[in-house]
Amino acid sequence: MTSNVCSKTIICAGFSVSLINFRGPLIKMLRDSGHEVHAVAPGLNDDLATRKQLEAWGVITHDVAMQRTGTNPLRDLTTLRSLYHLFRDIKPDAVLGYTIKPAIYGTLAAWLARVPKRYVLITGLGYAFGDQAKGKRAIILSMVRRLYRMAIRRTHHVIFQNPDDQALFRSLSILPSHVPSTVVNGSGVDVKHFEQAPLPDAPISFLLTARLIADKGVRLYAEAAKKIKSKHPGVKFFLVGDLDDNPESIKREELDAWIESGSIEYLGRLNDVRSTLVNTHVFVLPTYYREGVPRTILEAMAMGRPIITTDAPGCRETVIEGENGFLVPVKSVEALAEAMQRFVDQPDLVARMGQRSRAIAEEKYDVHKVNAVMLEAMGVTYPAEKSSPTTSNNSVRSYTVAESN
Repeated sequence: MTSNVCSKTIICAGFSVSLINFRGPLIKMLRDSGHEVHAVAPGLNDDLATRKQLEAWGVITHDVAMQRTGTNPLRDLTTLRSLYHLFRDIKPDAVLGYTIKPAIYGTLAAWLARVPKRYVLITGLGYAFGDQAKGKRAIILSMVRRLYRMAIRRTHHVIFQNPDDQALFRSLSILPSHVPSTVVNGSGVDVKHFEQAPLPDAPISFLLTARLIADKGVRLYAEAAKKIKSKHPGVKFFLVGDLDDNPESIKREELDAWIESGSIEYLGRLNDVRSTLVNTHVFVLPTYYREGVPRTILEAMAMGRPIITTDAPGCRETVIEGENGFLVPVKSVEALAEAMQRFVDQPDLVARMGQRSRAIAEEKYDVHKVNAVMLEAMGVTYPAEKSSPTTSNNSVRSYTVAESN
């Protein structure tokens, strides 16, 4: 199937700014393919910067009530009802939902509204699919699995960002055999916007950029930093991110203790991480959260930085062991500290591995290559005469918000 000129496509998101930061190039490729693009997300009426940027691209925006987190069934039912009425009014040819609630309720609403083509993008499985779910978390996991199963059986194509999530959905019978699926290389990264940058002067410095939740490995990073600092007080450990409403969020008191001890230099929440990446040597993400492919890793790779991350779904694909960084076991402070120590002891590794990171980003994770595969999965033909859409510095903002919930 190929797309028709003036087809209406809805992109449904759980967080308004992600439409620019994660899906911006895809939206522009859809527009350039002749589609009338509609963007649906909670908070779009209040997020003036995002709304104006989307409208400048010719996108029609719609605000819909939706909790990014939370499990209130009445509120979720209201979301489903609102999406159904919106889709019925717009009469789109296709709907693409990404992140948990848009993937589930967006797909179900599109099915009820008889939208001809329904697509789901799995950008990671997040908190609900974490290891060893117990208590309330186990109840949430069971509910999410059932809802995913209901939605995906009514989907025409599922796009995953790593093969582990695809395999898990198959093993849990969430992804039925009659629904085709594709694996893409994460959300990709704009390698022109995140240009390779020269390395700063010594001493060696490390950076973790993430929402400040335990599952992202923030505590592990702080503990490993303390170990290294005890032997090498000149080494710097930067932390970028915001406290979160996630049940596993780091508490303010704990963060303050790390800062006061001198083991962590906290930079808060940044809208653009490039200035921080320029001033650091190695990017670290010791996550055990169910990632798609962490965009923060891709940005660091594009800027020519080695990576230390976990041998976990979504992360292991980004590192060729010993070439552009090191993979460490999940939840191992010792292994994390040892990987950091290797860069302290052998600083020449930074330049060599950083160069390899940049090459992998260009070869594998260029956002336009990733989106071309997505469009093919959606049956959209991108005009051959058009060059890859570029993303200006004003239209990409790097926020520490995961796509997976």
